[in-house]
Amino acid sequence: MTTPEWRVPEPLDTVEIEAAGGARIILRRHGDVKGPRLILSHDNGLAIDLYYPFWSRLQSRFELIVYDLRSHGRNPTADLATHNVATFTADEERIRAGIEEHFGAKPAVGVFHSLSAMVALNHDPPGRGYAGLVLFDPPMYLADGDHYGIDTLWRRLGMLARHRQPRFATREEFAEEFRRSWVFEFTRPGVEHLAADVLLQPASDGDGYELRCPREFEAQVFDYGFAYAFEPDTTDFACPVTVIGGDPGVEFSSLPSVDLEGLIGWDYDFIPHTTHFLQLENPEECVSTMIAFLEREGLA
Repeated sequence: MTTPEWRVPEPLDTVEIEAAGGARIILRRHGDVKGPRLILSHDNGLAIDLYYPFWSRLQSRFELIVYDLRSHGRNPTADLATHNVATFTADEERIRAGIEEHFGAKPAVGVFHSLSAMVALNHDPPGRGYAGLVLFDPPMYLADGDHYGIDTLWRRLGMLARHRQPRFATREEFAEEFRRSWVFEFTRPGVEHLAADVLLQPASDGDGYELRCPREFEAQVFDYGFAYAFEPDTTDFACPVTVIGGDPGVEFSSLPSVDLEGLIGWDYDFIPHTTHFLQLENPEECVSTMIAFLEREGLA
């Protein structure tokens, strides 16, 4: 069903590691193993394979280590009680150790979107263990911002996630729902079929398909994510960091994109005419903007 352009290839190597509470996380390696190393992950409820239109453009130049957050994508479902940003942050430490153990020690740049970007910023100090960070539209908020309004927004997102359709008769039904959603209306043609391939799995009872990341897991992240979403001290980064946002003139993009007052201290750029899912809407510009940063910092 996926168009040939967006069919995710088999990885060069696959390794499964154990994280906190026995959660299993599958690491995959793509690209040029002799190139600079990039480590990539994704947003809440999604999977890193959905970002193939973006990271496929990096394979000829970089070694790519891609992984899904616990209970997302190719990973088995873990305990709902531990499904939160604090656990994701602890997992990320184990993931980096696993990468070095299985693929060798090497400077690495983290390339993260939204939730995984927020996870990277919750280390102390942010960027610890990385040679650089590229953060796409991280949902970080100013400490003196409208706390009530932001918390209300996160809880509303959690409510919407709990009401997502959890099962589909066919992958085609999911693809049609994806394409009709206002959230994904600007994604490249064919991404809806890729989404159906990588975000669904056969239902446990054999009747149709179900979400790989169950909706209650996605919702719980929104329930408590507000507590982890404050902008860190930009003078305390452990490595060079850039933020690449959606267009600040477009409604559906996260901070810092929509609050230019919060950009002091950030290396920041945005991709015109894109939303929060800019890597699925204009992957070419996302790649070129990212590589410009890496080259400036001597990381590419």
